[in-house]
Amino acid sequence: MPDRTPAETTNLDRYGYDVLPWSRPHDLLVGGPDQPGTTFFLATTGPDGRPHSAGVGVYWHDGDLYFTSGPDTQKARNLAANPASAISIALDGLDLVLEGEATRVDDPDLVDTVIARFREGGWPAEVEDGRIVGPYSAPTAGPPPWYLYRFEFHTAFGVATAEPYGGTRWRFD
Repeated sequence: MPDRTPAETTNLDRYGYDVLPWSRPHDLLVGGPDQPGTTFFLATTGPDGRPHSAGVGVYWHDGDLYFTSGPDTQKARNLAANPASAISIALDGLDLVLEGEATRVDDPDLVDTVIARFREGGWPAEVEDGRIVGPYSAPTAGPPPWYLYRFEFHTAFGVATAEPYGGTRWRFD
């Protein structure tokens, strides 16, 4: 899905600040966080209703976020049962929570395209038979092979931690 424009924007600020423009988090996500140690946290829910959160490496592509995970990880098992999830990140000057669904990507061309972006970022991953392999990955991804997941969000919440301040909710169709 190409980059989107919010269908609805709501000012959540109680101190008189203006609505934050969607371009602020969008541009930070598209450009990739420039802060060392920036971590995206994926939140899922297990079949028993218990929450689970894990750090994931993420890349933006055509309006969605992508991450990898092994099939036996808790997050992969949770997503197989319930794709509803959230990603949280502290970006430069903005805390952001995205709510949506994460599903496994089966399109081989899309897997190749996104993994090429991960390689550009320094992770020497390759695609073999639709699965991702490499000499290493984040400990939360489990052992190889890994699958690619697309996180499509429908709602975003941003709270500015630097000027201009404010708090905003964006909803997307």
